[in-house]
Amino acid sequence: MSKKIIALLLLWCSLQVVTSQENKITAMVGGTLIDGFGATPIKNSVILIEGEKIIKVGTTATVQIPENAEIISTEGMSVLPGLWDMHVHTMLNGHADYAYWDKTYPPLWKDVIMPSSAHQLLMAGVTSARDLGAPLEESIAVRDAINKGEMPGATLYVSGPFIQHEPYPGTEDFRWGVQGADDGRKKVNKLAKAGVDVIKLIDHDQMTLAELKAVVDEAHKHHLKVVAHSHRPEEIRRGLQVGVDCFEHTGLSSAPKYPDDVMEMIKERTADMSKGPLFWCPTVEVLYNFEYMRDNPEFIDDDSWHLGLPDSVVVDIKNSVQHAERLPYFQLVPSRKPTLETKVKQLLDAGVVLMVGTDSGIPMKFHSQSTWHELDVWVNEFGIDPMYAIRGATYWPALWMGVADEVGTVTPGKYADIIAVKGDVLRYINLLERVDIVVKHGKRYK
Repeated sequence: MSKKIIALLLLWCSLQVVTSQENKITAMVGGTLIDGFGATPIKNSVILIEGEKIIKVGTTATVQIPENAEIISTEGMSVLPGLWDMHVHTMLNGHADYAYWDKTYPPLWKDVIMPSSAHQLLMAGVTSARDLGAPLEESIAVRDAINKGEMPGATLYVSGPFIQHEPYPGTEDFRWGVQGADDGRKKVNKLAKAGVDVIKLIDHDQMTLAELKAVVDEAHKHHLKVVAHSHRPEEIRRGLQVGVDCFEHTGLSSAPKYPDDVMEMIKERTADMSKGPLFWCPTVEVLYNFEYMRDNPEFIDDDSWHLGLPDSVVVDIKNSVQHAERLPYFQLVPSRKPTLETKVKQLLDAGVVLMVGTDSGIPMKFHSQSTWHELDVWVNEFGIDPMYAIRGATYWPALWMGVADEVGTVTPGKYADIIAVKGDVLRYINLLERVDIVVKHGKRYK
């Protein structure tokens, strides 16, 4: 047999395998489906998946399951869209010393640290995440490798470097300073050409208004949304003035609430529906839970955050958080914690749409734990409706990112990004601590 014929036979066989995989039918059967739209959950649900996509959603009474389908039983489970975390830092993994980490681990960011972070998120049921602040080349490389199926991980939407007035010493690889409006436009243009998904601002109250407006306008020119910190009142004021698309954190340190003039600006913005909703990621649990985690450090022994990390890095991270009470990052927590619920309720009362983001990766915050912690605080501490919270981690993030036609709800025609957990998450949201089934783009990872 000639080499040409052998090559053709091998090609034909490989095509048959690919075709077989694409035509494979999977049926998730029996669970209570929370589809992401906020409607009454569907009991005894059936979700049919062909290849990467959902092809039918219904119940055991309304959907006929093909004889050749692979059955995944979800009996006794809550089934819901894969979660989103809208504020992660994949270049970090809980180490308490930023300066040391930034100096020691850059050689491992692209091939070890960032892939491990994305994999940990996925195994926690987070199938999509917004990665806000990391070196440009590494961000694009890891995102694209995941999208090509070369490594497992949450689908990442990346900002690349922060944009700010002046980078902090030693952070120039992932923080870009802006010197004048023209420079702001050039920096955003460079990020856009590199293929980032979003632009990230911090300390923008230190920019001139002309610089800030140039950054936001240039981003919007490239159809990129802008995410901005809300640490200080002037960051919020200026962000609203120039059309920032989403604010991060509750901010304002230990101030008891947002100033009246800021709230009036927020209400004026939420009243203008021609611009769509005003979005905010409050990232509250990192502060709210600190004192408990300081006094109950058993979470460090949960090896879910070790996934993909060399033993030497795990030991380094553990050693860095041995004395949580000494960390400068958290010294104001006793004053800040009582203000968090007030600020969140101010935002809700003003008509802001909250999305789940956690700041995962910062000191003591592991990617495998942070998302369910945030949901737990929203529901069990602040009294937010669990359906609202789940939509803040599914429907709204997909809509904000412009991919609601692909993910975010369990709907025919969309990618099969689906998770399942034993029990009723609308009654016990913290069941999401242990996600039992993770399916992303039709492939079962857990």
